[in-house]
Amino acid sequence: MAVCARLCGVGPSRGCRRRQQRRGPAETAAADSEPDTDPEEERIEAGSAALSGAGGDRSAGPSSPPRCSLLELPPELLVEIFASLPGTDLPSLAQVCTKFRRILHTDTIWRRRCREEYGVCENLRKLEITGVSCRDVYAKLLHRYRHILGLWQPDIGPYGGLLNVVVDGLFIIGWMYLPPHDPHVDDPMRFKPLFRIHLMERKSATVECMYGHRGPHNGHVQIVKKDEFSTKCNQTDHHRMSGGRQEEFRTWLREEWGRTLEDIFHEHMQELILMKFIYTSQYDNCLTYRRIYLPPSRPDDLIRPGLFKGTYGSHGLEIVMLSFHGKHARGTKITDVSDIPTGKGSLPNQWKGSASALGRRQDWCWKLSAVSEPADGCTLAPQGDPNIPAGQQTVEIDLRHRIQLPDAESLHDFNELSRVVLEVREQVRKEQEQEQEGGPEDAEGLGQQSPQPREEPPAEPAQAPGDGGAAAVAEPPAQSGQPFVLPVGVSSRNEDYPRTCRMCFYGTGLIAGHGFTSPERTPGVFVLFDEDRFGFIWLELKSFSLYSRVQAAFRNADAPSPQAFEEMLKNIQSLTS
Repeated sequence: MAVCARLCGVGPSRGCRRRQQRRGPAETAAADSEPDTDPEEERIEAGSAALSGAGGDRSAGPSSPPRCSLLELPPELLVEIFASLPGTDLPSLAQVCTKFRRILHTDTIWRRRCREEYGVCENLRKLEITGVSCRDVYAKLLHRYRHILGLWQPDIGPYGGLLNVVVDGLFIIGWMYLPPHDPHVDDPMRFKPLFRIHLMERKSATVECMYGHRGPHNGHVQIVKKDEFSTKCNQTDHHRMSGGRQEEFRTWLREEWGRTLEDIFHEHMQELILMKFIYTSQYDNCLTYRRIYLPPSRPDDLIRPGLFKGTYGSHGLEIVMLSFHGKHARGTKITDVSDIPTGKGSLPNQWKGSASALGRRQDWCWKLSAVSEPADGCTLAPQGDPNIPAGQQTVEIDLRHRIQLPDAESLHDFNELSRVVLEVREQVRKEQEQEQEGGPEDAEGLGQQSPQPREEPPAEPAQAPGDGGAAAVAEPPAQSGQPFVLPVGVSSRNEDYPRTCRMCFYGTGLIAGHGFTSPERTPGVFVLFDEDRFGFIWLELKSFSLYSRVQAAFRNADAPSPQAFEEMLKNIQSLTS
């Protein structure tokens, strides 16, 4: 009653007006005879009085306003206060006193924390039917598995991948993101669930493996260390299909590539696809994942960095991460497509065959049945076609060296484009030598003073190399854009590329031999079309790659700092080097 007396402004002996209005005379008289405070409040008030008395001699002026404790607030107000605090602070608050602990059992508090911290918009009241409270959902599901939310890359050799772990209603689901089918780079991403965690009828969270075609089954998730966790399927027999490996391969080929066995005629591509299936399926969804961050954005970036899906020769679509690093931009592979992974072994003889024989369905089936279990001494990490594994910087763009393309008529001539690019490469080489001899300052001065190799009439005013990406962005692009067409002889998986571009820069692309042997950087042209699309012309390969932005919103994927993002790039690159 002392709480209400202070808040209402009446004497403690008269009780609360609000409560008196609800009571009859007998109840009011009984209430007046009750003590005004409970023992816990009296103890706190006694301490406050002692503190006031100690300083009474020093304050002879007007009495200060009464001091109010949290314990003196009504429960309804405490619920509002507690609900606005981070959920991680509430367990400590429950240890203060019995009253706080009792109030923290109010589901309203935890329902709000689930919504504000994890975006759970489901009607959590339906949990009452199963006897699971919002407090249980927060403590035993959301908070317990909070460290696995975000973007991850599976450790599948050089193939990589992109896993997005999200809170989806009353579930935590790990979605594997897949590029669209080749060569439709503008199509939306595909995704399939690999595992899910939920808290429905039990007092502890249940982990289920979603791999395969026989429904959810028992699984396990273990947080190995910071920014790393692993999944394990406890019922791998659910991954098998009644038709054996042949049916599993046909299903995988249709889902992964959107093709059938009859569509694959080229022997080289047959071996690539078959090897990827054998290599990846042996994991049975027992994988280790390492966290990846989205690149931080700066005001002077050429475009907004992020994830892009693009063509990679005849090998299908891949996902790359475009990031900006001062005077350079980098495209890092997040997923590899169908390239043979790096290793010491070679493709076993029983998997090889002539192009005509391998194209027959019965030969495919024989090969798949023959590799149900790896032979003794056979490793499933063979060498094969030239490939760049996931984690490597597939392209690097020098933002100091902008390239003015020849006019539309001259651009059809590949030799003319090659001449322009090679002149810039020579200029870059000289700057690197100058940097080694005289330091970075001299090299930067050389880059700013050297003219751009633009002998052809420019389509827009020439620009001297600036100080990094900021200078490149400072100049607004032409309103109508610059005409763009691929030179004759340059191949492209997607003929529906934009016919105008904003600007072009000198860059290098990473190519390698069998099993990522003898990697080297070859000159090329980075072509910026718009905010969501760019391309790269591989000069030596006479090939063009078109990339389109991944238009998905990712939560819990921002790097805590630029240094953390740089460290992440080094880690994923070292894993595949």
